[in-house]
Amino acid sequence: MSEAVPDLNLFMMCRRLNRDALSDLPPGFHLRLCRPDELDLWKDMQLLNTGGTPRSYIDGYFTKWYAPKGDLFFQRCTFACNAEDEPVGSAFLWKQYDLYTTVHWVKVLPDYEGRGLGRALLSHLLRDLPSADYPVYLHTHPSCNRAVKLYSDFGFALLSEPALIDGRSNDVAEALPFLQRLMPEADFRRLRLVRPDEE
Repeated sequence: MSEAVPDLNLFMMCRRLNRDALSDLPPGFHLRLCRPDELDLWKDMQLLNTGGTPRSYIDGYFTKWYAPKGDLFFQRCTFACNAEDEPVGSAFLWKQYDLYTTVHWVKVLPDYEGRGLGRALLSHLLRDLPSADYPVYLHTHPSCNRAVKLYSDFGFALLSEPALIDGRSNDVAEALPFLQRLMPEADFRRLRLVRPDEE
């Protein structure tokens, strides 16, 4: 029986891309942008394996952060698609508050996990990102320990400050024991903690 992991917030920051982590899509997959008629499909994808998060949450999130920017969401939201052009993963970059570059909603459908699609999506987003757009931030949870390892590969470090970030507490101190139990020891040891103001 797997360990229950509380819904804690983790924030990560990348000052410099580790280019050794970059990869291409596996054969049989391609990238394209989300179309307006696929918005409900994208929302449903984000709600998979979220412990019963209500649809109203993702509807409200979209309305608050993306809808005011018009079509920008559809110019940013990238799908990884299978050979039938069916979206099986998604991710995109977003300027939060028009100031901070953030990675949003990295998701791969369960049947397609472990094939390198998440790494390929992140590679697509970060490979040619100008240095002026760094640092890059993201939000995740300790239950997403495989994603935490992936982000770490790209150069992301856990923010050490227990401050309120984007209206959510940074629960890094409470989350670390769960990560230590859930992650392979070598992966956990490679995690770094940084303060946002460190150079």
